[in-house]
Amino acid sequence: MSGSTLTNPGPDHLPWSLFNLSYMNCCCLGLVATIYSVKSRDRKVVGDVEGALHYGSTARSLNIAATVLSILIFIIFIALAATGTFAAIKGTS
Repeated sequence: MSGSTLTNPGPDHLPWSLFNLSYMNCCCLGLVATIYSVKSRDRKVVGDVEGALHYGSTARSLNIAATVLSILIFIIFIALAATGTFAAIKGTS
């Protein structure tokens, strides 16, 4: 067996990508992260360690961005609800 098939190319972050796709699909970053995760897994199966690392790293970055943006949007939503902004908007119409 060749040495490249024995080395672990790293995680593909597929579960995290699927979670972001299902629950935190902010700006479709979850979809793009899932695509890169699947590409990373495909490269791992083929034996392309460098390609798997590249796609896995991109999927990780997109997952971080999707998670951070979704948390920020959630915090802003809670802050707006707590300050009564939604009630003020509802009362003006």
